[in-house]
Amino acid sequence: FSDEIYYSDHYHDDQFEYRHVSIPEGLRKYLPKPPRLMSEDEWRALGVRQSPGWEHYMVHVPEPHVLLFKREKDYQQKYPNGKPSVLR
Repeated sequence: FSDEIYYSDHYHDDQFEYRHVSIPEGLRKYLPKPPRLMSEDEWRALGVRQSPGWEHYMVHVPEPHVLLFKREKDYQQKYPNGKPSVLR
């Protein structure tokens, strides 16, 4: 079913780049119930494939199969090798 996942074009504001991803009917049974934000490991396990930096940031309850993502604007230009880890 991963070849049936729909990826929107990117859109942005002054701070973030956004996109939405629509999960096909056959994978919807694997979405969390009740709907909640998913970790990167969880959405990748569904078959969602995106470049680094994307965060599942909102659940649209009427359409929980549409995942809303954001990342820092110009992320790939700012962090060509991935965002550095913060050492504690």
